[in-house]
Amino acid sequence: MSEWLNVGKIVNTHGIKGEVRVITRSDFPDERYQVGSELFLFLPNQKDPVSLTVRTHRKHKQFDLVSFEGYPNINDVESFRDGLLKVQKDKLEDLPEGEFYYYEIIGCEVFTDQDVLLGSVKEILSPGANDVWVIQSKETKKEILIPYIDSVVKDVDIDNQKITITPIEGLLE
Repeated sequence: MSEWLNVGKIVNTHGIKGEVRVITRSDFPDERYQVGSELFLFLPNQKDPVSLTVRTHRKHKQFDLVSFEGYPNINDVESFRDGLLKVQKDKLEDLPEGEFYYYEIIGCEVFTDQDVLLGSVKEILSPGANDVWVIQSKETKKEILIPYIDSVVKDVDIDNQKITITPIEGLLE
């Protein structure tokens, strides 16, 4: 049985030519929405996912606008609203060294270079130039925001679910 990874949620239609607005939760939106890519649509009241092939993709404000082959107008995609777009985990390609899928990072424990456990990665934000890892603090239960940049993140050991960072000034306050 396949394991599925969430790519994004369809929140609305856009225009009349079959485009949908997607709030993306993927680490590689350009690859996921590449023309010809296969995505699977999971709808709230349907047991089996619908296989979709990307026809077009473009960015619009904070959304990804995507259309699918065989669904050329708004009436064809109205029912897609609130559906989740997913990919099969076993279809993912291996990444170059030093690059990771979100699902590999979420859940990892984060330690300082002094071997102090800060907490575990709860989610990943992509606000701009670099990702930000949200750490749930073990001690204070507060969230710690870690920028994914070379000067902070020193080692990522996926096999052992351990990340080592060098905190910059003000990071842990």
